[in-house]
Amino acid sequence: MVKVATTPLDRTRVARAALKLLNETGLEGLSLRAIAKELDVKAPALYWHFKDKQALLDEMATEMLRRMNEELAADEQPDTEWPDALSAALRGLRRHLLMYRDGAKVYSGTRFTDMSYAAPMEAHLRMLTGGGFTPGAAARAWLTGYSYTIGYVIEEQSMGPDPVKEEGGYDLAARAERLAAYPLAAAAGDEMFRDYDAGFEKGLAAVVAGIGATMRDAPGA
Repeated sequence: MVKVATTPLDRTRVARAALKLLNETGLEGLSLRAIAKELDVKAPALYWHFKDKQALLDEMATEMLRRMNEELAADEQPDTEWPDALSAALRGLRRHLLMYRDGAKVYSGTRFTDMSYAAPMEAHLRMLTGGGFTPGAAARAWLTGYSYTIGYVIEEQSMGPDPVKEEGGYDLAARAERLAAYPLAAAAGDEMFRDYDAGFEKGLAAVVAGIGATMRDAPGA
């Protein structure tokens, strides 16, 4: 009998299968049992690599980061001024999170399982310190922009149309009807829950301007 070569089961292979399933099931429907079925193995085999679902999420986020690094490194413009460079990095983060259903929820609150985050973080901080931020202010500036992006995408993926099924999203007409006695709150729905791309850009501009106004020291500091 001829033996058919199979790819060894390791953490990266499991994480890639989980990310594939994520777009089909969403985070709530993702389970080790479903991943095991996708990989054609028994569920207990996965526990050899992951003690629980959180450990799996950590590896999934790390795999997302690895993929992100490969693309964003190719797009880097070394001579870009810090506001444009920071904005581009945060746009790239959002773009990658949106590639996965519930991608921002998976990515947030996890602990990376290797050092994939170190080189891009160092590059971001070097860019900011080169633009006049102290090391501490650079760290705070990056965290502020990062937190805005993660939070925005969590809301976007929760309230916007399902990117896989291309349906759903907030029923703004029903919302406006419920809020008829509160006209400003009712009208806010169009600004908050339509055109997420434009909304992100408006918020990003405000965040970057605020970072420059409140955290930056002086050119060449």
